Amino acid sequence: MSLAKVLPLAFVMIAGPQILSAIFLATSENWRRNSAAFVAGAAVSVTVIVSIAFFIGAGASREGTSNTTLNVIIMVLLVAAAIHTYMTRKTSKPPKWMGELETATPKRSLRLGFLLLGVFPTDILTSFAVGGSLARDGDTWWHILPFVLVTLLFLALPALFLLILGEKAQRALPKVRDWMNDNSWVISEIVFGLFIALTANSLAG
Repeated sequence: MSLAKVLPLAFVMIAGPQILSAIFLATSENWRRNSAAFVAGAAVSVTVIVSIAFFIGAGASREGTSNTTLNVIIMVLLVAAAIHTYMTRKTSKPPKWMGELETATPKRSLRLGFLLLGVFPTDILTSFAVGGSLARDGDTWWHILPFVLVTLLFLALPALFLLILGEKAQRALPKVRDWMNDNSWVISEIVFGLFIALTANSLAG
């Protein structure tokens, strides 16, 4: 049940410049290698950060930290991430550097995937909330892997659509990019709200 609760947060991980970058890379000159490198970089950073959060939470539990304290910490992380998402919602246009991704190299794509999924404020807060939540509920480390895999699947979707649909995907991706740029924050806030409500219920119970 705890794993099922955190999986929707995978959408939050990619909402914003992460999925927009994936779409730009999917339309780049060397899109197969660039997209694969981007996802690979993201795989490393997400796995590392969620693992760190998990082991910190597990260590705190072994030291006798109560579930109430862990729930409060998770709640603070989620609220901070929700506030950050709301405050940055009016960024209506992608940064100029995204336009340069159409001529990106695999090396740059790898570095970008690592940084966007690793040091982006919302992703750090979300990763720590996920890792801490799984540790609090007594799950084993490998339970972070489905969360990581779902996050990576979302990032890989633009390239997968190109592989499957070809030119149709090329025409559709710009529309998807614009929609995500305008509306992804709303879905992220809904996901945060649900997870905050679940955490509050744990505190109350």
